[in-house]
Amino acid sequence: MASSQPPHDTAQHTILSPGPARPQARAARVVVIHGEGLGQRVVVEAAPVLVGRSQEADLVIAHKSVSREHCRIWRDDSGYRVRDLGATNTTRVNDRRIDGEAGLADGDQLTVGESILKFISEDSVEASYHEQIYQLATHDALTELYNRRHFIEAADKEIARALRQPLPLALCIVDVDLFKPVNDRHGHLSGDEVLRQIAAVLRRHARAGDIAARIGGEEFALLLPGCALEAASTFADRLREAVAATAFAPGGEPQRITVSIGIAALGPGRQDRAALMAAADAALYRAKHAGRNQVCVQE
Repeated sequence: MASSQPPHDTAQHTILSPGPARPQARAARVVVIHGEGLGQRVVVEAAPVLVGRSQEADLVIAHKSVSREHCRIWRDDSGYRVRDLGATNTTRVNDRRIDGEAGLADGDQLTVGESILKFISEDSVEASYHEQIYQLATHDALTELYNRRHFIEAADKEIARALRQPLPLALCIVDVDLFKPVNDRHGHLSGDEVLRQIAAVLRRHARAGDIAARIGGEEFALLLPGCALEAASTFADRLREAVAATAFAPGGEPQRITVSIGIAALGPGRQDRAALMAAADAALYRAKHAGRNQVCVQE
Protein backbone atom coordinates (compact mmCIF):
# COMPACT_ATOMS: atom_id res chain seq x y z
CA MET A 1 0.00 0.00 0.00
CA ALA A 2 1.45 3.35 -1.04
CA SER A 3 2.14 5.88 1.67
CA SER A 4 -0.18 8.88 1.73
CA GLN A 5 2.58 11.07 3.13
CA PRO A 6 4.64 13.16 0.69
CA PRO A 7 8.19 12.00 0.22
CA HIS A 8 10.89 13.89 2.13
CA ASP A 9 14.18 14.72 0.54
CA THR A 10 16.34 14.23 3.63
CA ALA A 11 20.06 13.85 4.05
CA GLN A 12 21.37 11.69 6.82
CA HIS A 13 24.44 12.81 8.72
CA THR A 14 26.63 10.60 10.80
CA ILE A 15 27.60 12.22 14.08
CA LEU A 16 30.81 10.82 15.43
CA SER A 17 30.90 10.37 19.18
CA PRO A 18 34.11 11.34 20.94
CA GLY A 19 33.69 8.18 22.98
CA PRO A 20 33.60 7.89 26.74
CA ALA A 21 35.26 10.67 28.69
CA ARG A 22 38.78 9.80 29.69
CA PRO A 23 39.31 9.86 33.42
CA GLN A 24 41.55 12.67 34.61
CA ALA A 25 45.00 11.63 35.69
CA ARG A 26 45.13 11.14 39.45
CA ALA A 27 48.08 11.75 41.66
CA ALA A 28 48.92 9.52 44.59
CA ARG A 29 47.70 10.70 47.97
CA VAL A 30 48.02 10.06 51.66
CA VAL A 31 44.82 10.08 53.74
CA VAL A 32 44.52 10.16 57.54
CA ILE A 33 42.23 7.23 58.39
CA HIS A 34 42.62 7.10 62.17
CA GLY A 35 43.43 9.50 65.00
CA GLU A 36 44.19 13.23 64.96
CA GLY A 37 43.56 14.81 61.56
CA LEU A 38 41.03 12.17 60.52
CA GLY A 39 39.91 12.78 56.93
CA GLN A 40 42.77 15.07 55.96
CA ARG A 41 44.70 14.23 52.84
CA VAL A 42 47.65 15.47 50.85
CA VAL A 43 48.45 14.86 47.20
CA VAL A 44 51.94 13.57 46.38
CA GLU A 45 53.09 15.05 43.09
CA ALA A 46 56.46 16.39 41.96
CA ALA A 47 57.43 18.10 45.22
CA PRO A 48 58.21 16.07 48.37
CA VAL A 49 55.49 16.13 51.04
CA LEU A 50 56.35 16.88 54.66
CA VAL A 51 54.19 15.32 57.39
CA GLY A 52 54.42 16.69 60.92
CA ARG A 53 53.03 18.79 63.75
CA SER A 54 54.49 22.07 62.45
CA GLN A 55 52.12 24.43 60.66
CA GLU A 56 54.75 24.55 57.93
CA ALA A 57 54.18 20.87 57.09
CA ASP A 58 52.20 19.92 53.97
CA LEU A 59 50.08 17.55 56.06
CA VAL A 60 49.67 18.95 59.57
CA ILE A 61 48.82 16.48 62.35
CA ALA A 62 48.56 18.61 65.47
CA HIS A 63 49.12 15.99 68.16
CA LYS A 64 51.85 15.72 70.80
CA SER A 65 52.74 12.21 69.61
CA VAL A 66 53.79 13.65 66.22
CA SER A 67 57.17 15.36 65.76
CA ARG A 68 57.30 18.80 64.16
CA GLU A 69 58.94 17.23 61.10
CA HIS A 70 57.97 13.58 61.31
CA CYS A 71 58.46 12.06 57.86
CA ARG A 72 58.79 13.00 54.20
CA ILE A 73 57.09 11.28 51.24
CA TRP A 74 58.25 11.69 47.65
CA ARG A 75 58.38 10.07 44.25
CA ASP A 76 61.50 9.09 42.32
CA ASP A 77 62.22 6.85 39.33
CA SER A 78 61.67 3.73 41.41
CA GLY A 79 58.26 4.81 42.75
CA TYR A 80 57.00 6.37 45.98
CA ARG A 81 59.11 6.40 49.15
CA VAL A 82 58.93 7.59 52.75
CA ARG A 83 61.77 8.69 55.03
CA ASP A 84 61.59 9.04 58.80
CA LEU A 85 63.07 12.39 59.91
CA GLY A 86 64.30 11.30 63.31
CA ALA A 87 60.84 11.40 64.89
CA THR A 88 60.52 10.56 68.56
CA ASN A 89 57.88 7.97 67.62
CA THR A 90 59.55 6.41 64.59
CA THR A 91 57.43 6.25 61.45
CA ARG A 92 56.07 2.78 60.72
CA VAL A 93 54.91 1.22 57.44
CA ASN A 94 52.38 -1.58 57.94
CA ASP A 95 53.34 -1.54 61.64
CA ARG A 96 57.05 -2.08 60.93
CA ARG A 97 59.61 0.54 61.91
CA ILE A 98 61.39 1.85 58.87
CA ASP A 99 65.17 1.91 58.81
CA GLY A 100 65.81 5.34 57.33
CA GLU A 101 63.47 5.06 54.37
CA ALA A 102 61.17 2.58 52.68
CA GLY A 103 59.15 2.12 49.50
CA LEU A 104 55.38 2.63 49.44
CA ALA A 105 52.81 0.50 47.64
CA ASP A 106 49.09 1.06 47.18
CA GLY A 107 47.23 0.44 50.42
CA ASP A 108 50.23 0.70 52.73
CA GLN A 109 49.51 2.18 56.15
CA LEU A 110 51.85 4.66 57.80
CA THR A 111 51.79 5.10 61.56
CA VAL A 112 52.71 8.68 62.46
CA GLY A 113 52.55 9.14 66.23
CA GLU A 114 49.08 7.97 67.20
CA SER A 115 47.59 8.63 63.75
CA ILE A 116 47.36 6.15 60.88
CA LEU A 117 47.71 7.30 57.28
CA LYS A 118 46.88 5.30 54.18
CA PHE A 119 48.90 5.59 50.98
CA ILE A 120 46.76 5.40 47.82
CA SER A 121 48.56 5.17 44.48
CA GLU A 122 47.45 7.08 41.40
CA ASP A 123 46.15 3.86 39.81
CA SER A 124 43.94 2.85 42.72
CA VAL A 125 40.17 2.81 42.23
CA GLU A 126 39.99 3.93 45.86
CA ALA A 127 41.53 7.30 44.96
CA SER A 128 38.30 8.52 43.38
CA TYR A 129 36.29 7.51 46.44
CA HIS A 130 38.61 9.31 48.83
CA GLU A 131 38.58 12.41 46.60
CA GLN A 132 34.79 12.52 46.83
CA ILE A 133 34.93 12.17 50.61
CA TYR A 134 37.52 14.95 50.76
CA GLN A 135 35.36 17.27 48.65
CA LEU A 136 32.38 16.65 50.93
CA ALA A 137 34.46 17.31 54.04
CA THR A 138 36.14 20.51 52.83
CA HIS A 139 33.56 22.25 50.63
CA ASP A 140 30.34 24.10 51.35
CA ALA A 141 27.51 22.15 49.71
CA LEU A 142 25.54 25.24 48.64
CA THR A 143 28.26 27.39 47.06
CA GLU A 144 30.95 24.77 46.35
CA LEU A 145 33.53 27.09 47.90
CA TYR A 146 35.66 25.85 50.78
CA ASN A 147 33.85 25.58 54.12
CA ARG A 148 34.84 27.39 57.31
CA ARG A 149 36.70 24.43 58.80
CA HIS A 150 38.93 23.99 55.77
CA PHE A 151 39.45 27.75 55.50
CA ILE A 152 40.75 27.86 59.08
CA GLU A 153 43.20 25.01 58.42
CA ALA A 154 44.38 26.53 55.13
CA ALA A 155 44.70 30.03 56.63
CA ASP A 156 46.90 28.78 59.47
CA LYS A 157 49.23 27.10 56.97
CA GLU A 158 49.40 30.14 54.66
CA ILE A 159 50.09 32.49 57.56
CA ALA A 160 52.92 30.25 58.79
CA ARG A 161 54.37 30.14 55.26
CA ALA A 162 54.09 33.92 54.81
CA LEU A 163 55.84 34.60 58.13
CA ARG A 164 58.61 32.13 57.36
CA GLN A 165 59.55 33.40 53.88
CA PRO A 166 58.48 36.30 54.53
CA LEU A 167 55.75 37.29 52.05
CA PRO A 168 52.76 39.63 52.17
CA LEU A 169 49.33 38.16 52.82
CA ALA A 170 45.92 39.83 52.94
CA LEU A 171 42.46 38.74 54.02
CA CYS A 172 39.14 39.99 52.64
CA ILE A 173 35.90 39.32 54.50
CA VAL A 174 32.88 39.79 52.26
CA ASP A 175 29.34 40.21 53.60
CA VAL A 176 26.14 40.46 51.55
CA ASP A 177 24.30 43.73 52.21
CA LEU A 178 20.71 43.55 53.44
CA PHE A 179 20.48 39.82 52.87
CA LYS A 180 17.83 39.11 55.50
CA PRO A 181 15.10 41.08 53.62
CA VAL A 182 15.83 38.94 50.54
CA ASN A 183 15.13 35.78 52.54
CA ASP A 184 12.10 37.30 54.29
CA ARG A 185 10.51 38.53 51.06
CA HIS A 186 11.38 35.76 48.62
CA GLY A 187 12.18 32.73 50.77
CA HIS A 188 15.33 30.80 51.52
CA LEU A 189 15.50 29.07 48.13
CA SER A 190 15.79 32.45 46.42
CA GLY A 191 18.32 33.53 49.03
CA ASP A 192 20.37 30.40 48.35
CA GLU A 193 20.45 31.24 44.65
CA VAL A 194 21.76 34.72 45.44
CA LEU A 195 24.56 33.17 47.52
CA ARG A 196 25.43 30.78 44.69
CA GLN A 197 25.67 33.69 42.25
CA ILE A 198 27.92 35.68 44.56
CA ALA A 199 30.11 32.61 45.12
CA ALA A 200 30.47 32.29 41.34
CA VAL A 201 31.66 35.92 41.15
CA LEU A 202 34.21 35.24 43.90
CA ARG A 203 35.41 32.13 42.09
CA ARG A 204 35.90 34.02 38.82
CA HIS A 205 37.92 36.77 40.47
CA ALA A 206 40.09 34.60 42.74
CA ARG A 207 43.60 33.96 41.46
CA ALA A 208 45.22 30.56 41.42
CA GLY A 209 46.45 30.01 44.96
CA ASP A 210 43.82 32.26 46.57
CA ILE A 211 41.54 30.59 49.11
CA ALA A 212 37.84 31.43 48.76
CA ALA A 213 35.41 30.14 51.37
CA ARG A 214 31.93 30.57 52.76
CA ILE A 215 32.53 31.12 56.47
CA GLY A 216 29.01 32.03 57.63
CA GLY A 217 25.43 32.39 56.41
CA GLU A 218 26.00 35.27 53.99
CA GLU A 219 29.67 35.85 54.81
CA PHE A 220 32.61 34.86 52.65
CA ALA A 221 36.38 35.06 53.03
CA LEU A 222 39.17 35.40 50.50
CA LEU A 223 42.74 34.80 51.61
CA LEU A 224 45.24 36.36 49.21
CA PRO A 225 48.78 34.93 49.60
CA GLY A 226 51.55 37.15 48.24
CA CYS A 227 49.19 40.14 48.07
CA ALA A 228 50.01 43.44 49.83
CA LEU A 229 47.34 45.72 51.28
CA GLU A 230 47.13 48.17 48.36
CA ALA A 231 46.79 45.41 45.76
CA ALA A 232 44.20 43.66 47.95
CA SER A 233 42.16 46.86 48.14
CA THR A 234 42.19 47.20 44.33
CA PHE A 235 41.19 43.54 43.98
CA ALA A 236 38.36 43.91 46.50
CA ASP A 237 36.96 46.98 44.79
CA ARG A 238 36.83 45.13 41.45
CA LEU A 239 35.05 42.30 43.21
CA ARG A 240 32.56 44.69 44.82
CA GLU A 241 31.81 46.30 41.44
CA ALA A 242 31.36 42.89 39.79
CA VAL A 243 28.77 41.83 42.38
CA ALA A 244 26.91 45.15 42.01
CA ALA A 245 26.81 44.64 38.23
CA THR A 246 25.46 41.08 38.47
CA ALA A 247 21.82 40.52 37.48
CA PHE A 248 19.99 39.12 40.49
CA ALA A 249 16.31 38.22 40.40
CA PRO A 250 15.23 36.59 43.69
CA GLY A 251 11.66 35.39 43.40
CA GLY A 252 11.71 36.50 39.75
CA GLU A 253 12.06 40.18 40.69
CA PRO A 254 15.15 41.98 39.37
CA GLN A 255 17.07 43.43 42.30
CA ARG A 256 20.43 45.11 42.82
CA ILE A 257 22.45 43.30 45.48
CA THR A 258 25.75 44.54 46.84
CA VAL A 259 28.47 43.45 49.24
CA SER A 260 30.63 45.18 51.82
CA ILE A 261 34.27 44.12 52.20
CA GLY A 262 36.75 44.48 55.05
CA ILE A 263 40.48 43.97 54.45
CA ALA A 264 43.45 43.41 56.73
CA ALA A 265 47.03 42.36 56.06
CA LEU A 266 49.52 40.28 57.99
CA GLY A 267 51.83 42.45 60.08
CA PRO A 268 52.82 43.48 63.61
CA GLY A 269 50.03 42.54 66.00
CA ARG A 270 48.40 40.41 63.30
CA GLN A 271 50.59 37.35 63.06
CA ASP A 272 47.95 34.72 63.61
CA ARG A 273 44.58 33.92 62.08
CA ALA A 274 42.47 35.16 64.98
CA ALA A 275 44.09 38.61 64.98
CA LEU A 276 43.97 38.88 61.19
CA MET A 277 40.28 37.95 61.04
CA ALA A 278 39.45 40.34 63.88
CA ALA A 279 41.12 43.19 61.98
CA ALA A 280 39.28 42.36 58.74
CA ASP A 281 36.01 42.11 60.69
CA ALA A 282 36.61 45.57 62.16
CA ALA A 283 37.13 46.96 58.67
CA LEU A 284 33.95 45.21 57.48
CA TYR A 285 32.01 46.80 60.38
CA ARG A 286 33.18 50.25 59.23
CA ALA A 287 32.15 49.51 55.65
CA LYS A 288 28.66 48.55 56.80
CA HIS A 289 28.23 51.64 58.93
CA ALA A 290 29.61 53.92 56.21
CA GLY A 291 26.65 53.04 53.98
CA ARG A 292 27.39 49.51 52.64
CA ASN A 293 28.60 48.60 49.13
CA GLN A 294 32.05 49.75 50.20
CA VAL A 295 35.56 48.46 50.79
CA CYS A 296 37.33 49.43 54.00
CA VAL A 297 40.94 48.67 54.94
CA GLN A 298 42.23 48.16 58.47
CA GLU A 299 45.60 49.92 58.43
